[in-house]
Amino acid sequence: MVINMGPILRGEITRMEIEYDLAPEPVLDVTFPQNASVKGVLTDDAGYMRLSLRATLPYRGQCARCLDPVEGVFTLDFERTVAAEGSISEERLAEMDDSYVMIRDGRLDVDEPLREELLMCFPMRLLCDEDCPGLCPKCGKPLRDGDCGCPKKEIDPRLAVLQKWVDKQEK
Repeated sequence: MVINMGPILRGEITRMEIEYDLAPEPVLDVTFPQNASVKGVLTDDAGYMRLSLRATLPYRGQCARCLDPVEGVFTLDFERTVAAEGSISEERLAEMDDSYVMIRDGRLDVDEPLREELLMCFPMRLLCDEDCPGLCPKCGKPLRDGDCGCPKKEIDPRLAVLQKWVDKQEK
């Protein structure tokens, strides 16, 4: 969304409500059934402008441990100080890029920094449950359904000959 900053810069208003939908960047193995719903406010307090947004993004994917379907809503709070182009040196802006959004030609484009923040903060792995035990590495049975009966210890194939010798000695 590109916001016309003219009314705020001229002092006509000090508060602007923001509400729109944002198409998210694609994420590997995750689908977004809807666009992100973005709501917030842009305020001006005697020249100190602040942008506060909350984005909610529904998602679908697979649990990284058991491969079950996972659905949820990711919520991101996005807050930045708004500055006019040229009011901050390029060096300072480069080192504090994640603290500011810039007004360029009387307009404020919030889509790019918001998409970037959504992508950076979105979970790298989805889980159906924090305590999901995953799948058995032998048979692939979900471990949340109980023990599958597969042996827990596996003998190193290089030492299998010794195991046969131990089995003979025990008889």
